[in-house]
Amino acid sequence: MAAAEQMTRTLAELATLVGGELAGPSELVISGLNDLALAGEGEITFIADARRREDLAACRASAVILPMAVAQGDRPAIRVRNPYLAAAIIHNHFLARPFVAGGVHPTAVVGNGCRIPAAVTIGPHAVLGNGVQLGERVTIGPGVVIGDEVTIGDDALLHPNVTVVARCVLGNRVIIHPGAVIGSDGFGYATDEAGRHVKRPHVGIVQIDDDVEIGANAAIDRGTFGRTWIKTGAKIDNLVQLGHNVVIGEHSFLVAQVGIAGSTKTGHHVVMGGQVGLAGHLAIGNGVMIAAKSGVHDDQPDGAIIAGIPAISHKKWLRASAAVAKLPELVKELRELKRQMASLLPGGKE
Repeated sequence: MAAAEQMTRTLAELATLVGGELAGPSELVISGLNDLALAGEGEITFIADARRREDLAACRASAVILPMAVAQGDRPAIRVRNPYLAAAIIHNHFLARPFVAGGVHPTAVVGNGCRIPAAVTIGPHAVLGNGVQLGERVTIGPGVVIGDEVTIGDDALLHPNVTVVARCVLGNRVIIHPGAVIGSDGFGYATDEAGRHVKRPHVGIVQIDDDVEIGANAAIDRGTFGRTWIKTGAKIDNLVQLGHNVVIGEHSFLVAQVGIAGSTKTGHHVVMGGQVGLAGHLAIGNGVMIAAKSGVHDDQPDGAIIAGIPAISHKKWLRASAAVAKLPELVKELRELKRQMASLLPGGKE
């Protein structure tokens, strides 16, 4: 099979693509984007931080994406307000390839009553249950298991060894990375007088809306009743755990190892740093930012910025952390004050 032809674009075309200001020869041909330290001739690189301007001297890239505040220098450039965003758009543009349907692999198992369009790829040893409904241009990787009556929208991509349990719903352009489990039972039990735990049935589903991306080995529990719901554009990192009936708002970011207990709901554009933990049945407002390793035990209003265990205002947490760093000196001073006070008492010694 012939290798795919390498895509090239002129510097002017790339500037137009990202709405940037062209500073250099418009017909300069660019064949790809690369990191500042790795880029070579024919490639474009980027500087997101103006402090890296000096690193350009050793870079071999033919052109650079620069912040508006940084002078062009002697290298062809595209100047933009957000170089990081522009670089992502250009990189995706160079890597984009038309969908090529691979069909259903002979080792795949497909149940009864499934809707499988012609334009799909189903990899080796994938298993689809009964009544699965696939959209157009779906890619199912090797070893993927899809339960009965699952619905998957157009242009979805399920990487190897993903599991989607029965009746869950995935929207258009959803990406799920290897090893993720969507729709396992939640951690719900009722305890009797003897201390024995009785499992609560989980008869709900997981609904994942359009343009959501789920990281490797993430686990998203189905609802006890109703649904666990990941709304449009949310991005969930590796090893995240979401309990039953959790709702994640539009375009939220959940970084690695976040854990959210059941029935907690977040607004849109919420950001949670790595290893954040949320108690159950909370309401987290729009635009809330939670620092890494924080433990959240109460509701948060729109726009709150919090940190710590238990989580408090980020500014207050910074002051508290600064105070903790001074504790050894404060203890030393306290001991000295106690010694001086003791010397003033009858019978005390200096």
